[in-house]
Amino acid sequence: MMLYVVLFFTFFSLFLYVLLGGADFGAGIVELFSSRENKKLNRDTVYKVMGPVWEANHIWLIILIVILWIAFPHYFNIIIIYLHIPLTLVLLGITMRGVAFIFRHYDAVVDKSQDWYNRMFRISSLITPIFLGMSFGSLVSGEIIITDDYSETTFAEIFMKPWLNIFTFLTGLFYASLCAFLASTLLIGETTGAIRKMYSRKSAIFTVVLVIIGGVVLLYGYSTEMVFVMDFLQNTLSLSAIALSALMLIPLWRSIKKQHSILTRIFAGMQILLVIFAAVNTHFPNLIITQNTEVDMLAGIAPPAVIKVLGISLIIGGGIILPGLFHLMRSFNMIRIPTRSSEKDW
Repeated sequence: MMLYVVLFFTFFSLFLYVLLGGADFGAGIVELFSSRENKKLNRDTVYKVMGPVWEANHIWLIILIVILWIAFPHYFNIIIIYLHIPLTLVLLGITMRGVAFIFRHYDAVVDKSQDWYNRMFRISSLITPIFLGMSFGSLVSGEIIITDDYSETTFAEIFMKPWLNIFTFLTGLFYASLCAFLASTLLIGETTGAIRKMYSRKSAIFTVVLVIIGGVVLLYGYSTEMVFVMDFLQNTLSLSAIALSALMLIPLWRSIKKQHSILTRIFAGMQILLVIFAAVNTHFPNLIITQNTEVDMLAGIAPPAVIKVLGISLIIGGGIILPGLFHLMRSFNMIRIPTRSSEKDW
């Protein structure tokens, strides 16, 4: 019973980090691909709306890592060893982004260094989710080589090729575009007037970009006969989830056009949920595909006593964290950005 609780919190944490953390990264990506005037508008918007809660998003990544470390040590061991390079780059990107965010808003001296902080924030907001997406893609790319004999393989074959290839780069771009889509969509409800219209327009643009890159990922995987993609295309439930996601694009675009703050968030969250479900359902519990075999996530799990204690801890912790996080976001995210525009607020 407790194993199901642990699994629920594992994928629930993954979902919330992709959703909230993705929107966090996406704010910088939207700013990066904006005009000079809109860059300043976006910077002020992000500071007032997301600034008070942005660090809270990383709690879901921490919870996910802790669960994998304690409950699924064999699975965690493979990830942390063979993907230590891209994960280190992700950590550096998160750190650089955090430093840039702090100094560009709270630095005691305002000078030309602010331009460097702004550039650091925007660039790290783009490269960090790309490396994170590449890490996700490498788990199912079939390029990982699990071996104890390092004399027969090179460093590049073991630690570089699994995450540094065309498929993983495409998945990295897919996640980065997903982040930009989430940020622009979620910020529709936190702004008014001309700024809201700007985010509505960017949300529609990044939705199209997301669909195109997602299609390219599947086409590339199909053309190279990747195991994960081929199994994905033969999995009825996963295809049904993606089909439902595609159908939901219609009401999503309509809500974006009409600038509905609540509906856009609901449809955006459903898109993320369906995509994650489709990907996980395709190969669960074999969520790592290597060159020679598939790694069962449930193989080599922690002893039942550990799973029981972890499950109870997650239930108690969830009962404390979730209401607190909801109150935090409700308290700060109700801020509206003033605008000089006299246009009607939809």
